[in-house]
Amino acid sequence: MERDYLIKPVLGAKYPVASHGKGIYIYDIDGNEYIDGASGAVTASIGHGVQEVMDAMVEQAQKISFSYRGQFTSEPAEKLAKKLSDLAPGDLNWSFFVNSGSEATETAMKIAIQHWNEKGLPQKKRIISRWIGYHGITIGALSMSGHVLRRRGFNSLLADYPTISAPYSYRRPEGMTEEEWGIACADELETAIQRFGADTVAAFIAEPIVGASGGAITPPPGYYERIREICDRYDVLFIADEVMTGIGRTGKMFAMEHWDAIPDLITLGKGMSAGYTPIAATIVSDRVMAPIVNGSKSVLGGHTYSANPQSAAVSLKVLEYVEKHQLVQKAEEQGQYLFEKLKDLYNTYEIIGDVRGKGLLLGMEFVSDRAQKTSFPSQLNITGRIIERAFKKGLIVYPAAGAINGEGDSIIISPPLIITKAEINRLVGILEEAISEVQYELTQTGGKTDAVPV
Repeated sequence: MERDYLIKPVLGAKYPVASHGKGIYIYDIDGNEYIDGASGAVTASIGHGVQEVMDAMVEQAQKISFSYRGQFTSEPAEKLAKKLSDLAPGDLNWSFFVNSGSEATETAMKIAIQHWNEKGLPQKKRIISRWIGYHGITIGALSMSGHVLRRRGFNSLLADYPTISAPYSYRRPEGMTEEEWGIACADELETAIQRFGADTVAAFIAEPIVGASGGAITPPPGYYERIREICDRYDVLFIADEVMTGIGRTGKMFAMEHWDAIPDLITLGKGMSAGYTPIAATIVSDRVMAPIVNGSKSVLGGHTYSANPQSAAVSLKVLEYVEKHQLVQKAEEQGQYLFEKLKDLYNTYEIIGDVRGKGLLLGMEFVSDRAQKTSFPSQLNITGRIIERAFKKGLIVYPAAGAINGEGDSIIISPPLIITKAEINRLVGILEEAISEVQYELTQTGGKTDAVPV
């Protein structure tokens, strides 16, 4: 047997070879069809094989594909920065382009710290973040992440940034409303700032809706308004990590638009290029940039491919496509339809404990006892089994396990924003088959960890 040369996610595992994609579908070289119910990694928001984007790639390649940001700017990068300024709320007018979401959140962290440095407050360096949160896999981004499973192998290298609770309403204390729990979680930020000292805290970072580490955990009304109020009171910057939620995914161009709270910095990735090219961004407000503009005049950071003209041209065309085809509105409308269909599954299958999310970023959590909200033992690998069953039937969904101190089973359902109701019906039908089979297996084995089907 020929050896592997590519380091895949699971060494030794056999993956189908992707051949091509069209719309919401991916095809492998054997001709099998898969509904991309996860948009890859919540990325392929406009679907696969869009001709306008491919044309933009060729057009830019015929001009210039690479120029280094320390020597040149480019028309696509300038236009993309202006476009994001037009789309972003408030005075979020400055864009720093990078290659991935991890780089974007790490850049946001560095800009926040530099902001205070240039204001003569170099001691303001701490970043406060939440347990049950994920901001990327680089050391700085992972330090800000509260994803227990992904931190585990690198804990000795990481800063102790995760501090406060995420507004995980499904598991709120008995007797509290969702709104009361949301405010209580937000108030933990004030407590943390007071404990560390406001003079040491640079910023607070949060995903508007928790993605990979929580399965679309969505705060109740009032949560971010209180966060904004606390940040303002203690002179702490607020970074909204919209790498997963941004550019229409939740039924708004930016997920923070669901709340009356404008962040100081926003990070983007994934939907910014819809998977057609590697690009991400840190968008910074005029207020945060002011001391840098009036001081050193240079953001301390950069990457070889930052503001790459080829990627910038592709991203610009993706944003134009999103607006032209009203995909933000479609995400809201189709998301509501999909949510109702998932709630029908909740009413049918006891292992589904919760359905949550906004737009076409929806999550489903699985429990062994719905009344007690008891998680399955991790050895049962419920998330993996459901994902594997769905995949074999031609549906891709995204894992989001480990929210409860490294345990707990969740998936994300996040198809491209172009999905139709007929395609949603087909997606839900396959997902139901997978859940039904796993639930049946559990009833047959009594949920014993030594009786897990191979």
